Amino acid sequence: MRIIVSAGGTGGHIYPALSIINKIKEEDKDAEILYVGTKDRMEKDIIPKHNIPYYGIQIRGFDRKLSLKNINTIKYFISAIFKMKKKIKEFKPDVVIGVGGYVTAPVIYAASKLGIKTIIHEQNSVLGMTNKFLSKYVDAVAISFKDTKVNAKRVVYTGNPSSVYDKNLKFDKKEFGLTNTKKLVLIVMGSLGSKVVSDKMKKILPKFNNKEYEVLFVTGKNYYDEFKKIKLSNNVKIVPFVNNLKRVFNKTDIMVTRAGATTISEIISYKVPSILVPSPYVTDNHQYKNAKSLVDKDTALLIEEEDIEEKLIDKIDELLNNKEKLNKIKNNLSMMEVVDSASNVYSLIKEVVNGR
Repeated sequence: MRIIVSAGGTGGHIYPALSIINKIKEEDKDAEILYVGTKDRMEKDIIPKHNIPYYGIQIRGFDRKLSLKNINTIKYFISAIFKMKKKIKEFKPDVVIGVGGYVTAPVIYAASKLGIKTIIHEQNSVLGMTNKFLSKYVDAVAISFKDTKVNAKRVVYTGNPSSVYDKNLKFDKKEFGLTNTKKLVLIVMGSLGSKVVSDKMKKILPKFNNKEYEVLFVTGKNYYDEFKKIKLSNNVKIVPFVNNLKRVFNKTDIMVTRAGATTISEIISYKVPSILVPSPYVTDNHQYKNAKSLVDKDTALLIEEEDIEEKLIDKIDELLNNKEKLNKIKNNLSMMEVVDSASNVYSLIKEVVNGR
């Protein structure tokens, strides 16, 4: 098969795309793949390191407020469609796959207009603006949440291929001065951290002093220095960053975290009881909707960012002391797990290419 894959902007789009590409290569040694991304965002650096042919286009997203910048956005979009039509005719793909980000809009649209088979994958519980636009043009939409609402020709629940459980990951609590006999609460607000949550944590962390459990707070590199002068007891540890955070999950009793698509996928895969604090600063409030999808299935708790200072410790204490609730959450997470979602996406690719 000859396949064009497009995704960009954030790791939440790029890494699922890489998982799909790796599965394609595993199943079809002769597959030829072209990755289409932007010229100025992180995919332009990540993808070539994986020895995947890369084609960059000039494109930008729409401003949601009325802005003259959107005139240029439309010009970029039209120009990108013409360029992609030419590239698609040269490459002659059997299928074109969009895995999120505004860069996929001209790629999928151009392929559709040329009569090429097309698929998009949505990582969040609600379709983003680009996928909403593209859903009426594609042959199939792959979704990560069963309850995602999509108006499309064909919708298939595949799960999110961004996270695969790795049983070989090893972690010793002593690495961070933690003990193996105490329960662990992991608090992390993404790789970069959160300014708002960090400011609130300065007041929250001292209240953990002398709790029977331990707390590991991952600040993000930008905020670590702000915590050095705060006096904390030995059961609270602060680090700027944890390399390969997933290795900590099997030793974590409760995780307090954001509700991005990749994080949700990891929570399900590693069955981590979690208190979700959705970022209110994201498009379409999709993190809240992701979190609500888990809460409605009794697989997580939710605290809104504005309430974290008031409610977090009580929620942690309540959940840690309720063994029955913790076990129920883990069991419910097991029922949500999609084993090897990249294989599900690959099966869908084969079906679409073969006209099934």
